[in-house]
Amino acid sequence: MSESELIAEARKAFFVMFGLLAVVWLVQVANYADDYALSRDFGVVSGDVGALPHVLTAPFLHWNWAHIESNSGPLFVFGFLAAYRGVVRFMGLTLLVALSSGLTVWFFERGGADTVGASGLVFGYFGYVVVRGLFDRHLIDTLIGVVMAASFAYLLTVAVPGTPGVSWLGHLGGLAGGLAGAWLLRDRRPRRRPRDETPPPTDTPRAALHKELGDLGLL
Repeated sequence: MSESELIAEARKAFFVMFGLLAVVWLVQVANYADDYALSRDFGVVSGDVGALPHVLTAPFLHWNWAHIESNSGPLFVFGFLAAYRGVVRFMGLTLLVALSSGLTVWFFERGGADTVGASGLVFGYFGYVVVRGLFDRHLIDTLIGVVMAASFAYLLTVAVPGTPGVSWLGHLGGLAGGLAGAWLLRDRRPRRRPRDETPPPTDTPRAALHKELGDLGLL
């Protein structure tokens, strides 16, 4: 991807995430005005066949203002980082994470809890950003993943059994979906040289350096 293409995709990613957050907040306003009836009617309830389609609606719903505020910042940051190299791929990732998070809750949650919230998407985007560079063999994305993992490793403490007050299953399912998405949506295209570029000789130190930089994703 050229520099101009990357800038264009990053611009689209910004507006996509801005739009997604706007929708989530508009839904919250309507939800609040109706005493959170939307969360009660369109959340994921484990084992309830009628609630199975709600795996696609639950990420847009929250139970209170503190709930949506805690999710909004990480959702935008991780979502943008997940989307800036390709919005179409990001849409596929979002669907995969919503399904993995919601279905994990639907199959394994106990007590018939009504689960809503964008935190499953947050964990999915986080997992994707952390490992994407490794699968794509792209140095910059790998470094971004290392920084994000080091800065936000504490998030994993709410994706383990027994975490009170949160759907740790939704978090864990979202994280698994993000990791799987990094593999399934990895860049499979061979790196091609521009047509007007003459390949360097293959038996020189410079050629070896070019090959190594290309393998790291710098060329």
